[in-house]
Amino acid sequence: MKSARQIAILEIIAERAVETQEDLADALRRRGFQVTQATVSRDIKELRLVKVLSADGAYRYATSDKNENSLNERLIRMFSETVISMSSAYNQIIIKTLSASANIAAETIDSLQWPEILGTIAGDNTILMIVRTIEEVQPVMERLSAMVRR
Repeated sequence: MKSARQIAILEIIAERAVETQEDLADALRRRGFQVTQATVSRDIKELRLVKVLSADGAYRYATSDKNENSLNERLIRMFSETVISMSSAYNQIIIKTLSASANIAAETIDSLQWPEILGTIAGDNTILMIVRTIEEVQPVMERLSAMVRR
């Protein structure tokens, strides 16, 4: 029952704009599901639905992957606008950014979830990135450079 209801929720939000939990509950009831607002709220949380701004200026529910795509694009754009230089030593990459921009640039790197990158540490204008192996440093730097050249 729960999985059928959650599939129906995904179908509903794909078919039309749903702005509130009550709208979603009504749409589910029209499909024969007996739901409460609390049930819909739990389903929204489990499905990781988010409210996104639609083209008409209203907020609507969407799957987080759609939201993540636009978020990743914004992060990458900010990354490309803030990186000044990159250099490496052994399995470490040092990225210099504009002042007060290292945190957002590191967040961009972290959000990419590249398996070669073990982690980042950001200061005000410098990021220390640890890469898994020395051999993976150059390919990672090339991918990062391609992002900067966008």
